[in-house]
Amino acid sequence: MSKEVIFTEKAPKAIGPYSQAVRAGNTVYLSGQIPLVPETMEVIGDDIKEQTTQVFKNLQAVCEAAGGSLKDIVKLNIYMTDLGNFAAVNEVMMTFFQEPYPARAALGVRALPKDVAVEIEGVMVLED
Repeated sequence: MSKEVIFTEKAPKAIGPYSQAVRAGNTVYLSGQIPLVPETMEVIGDDIKEQTTQVFKNLQAVCEAAGGSLKDIVKLNIYMTDLGNFAAVNEVMMTFFQEPYPARAALGVRALPKDVAVEIEGVMVLED
């Protein structure tokens, strides 16, 4: 099985030794996205809803570069520095996804890159 690196200018460039996503067969592994604005590589702001919205926009851009969309995501892992933001993150997620929702884990972590409040990674499965 071959693997294909996915890259788009419409999402933030990787800030370390990793790819935005890697496709293996019909599965695409989406690296964690934080709320960076792709054009400036700056964090969008401090508001959790604004940050989460930017993260989903970044994931959407990578999904599209891989030939899919957010609806093709089957699993998400959401990392938050404050689990008190759980409801706000859910509220934003529901503006990007419709039922059936992907499988998901939501985890509280001590810190995230660039001191952001949320990071989300996922797995997308494309049609053969």
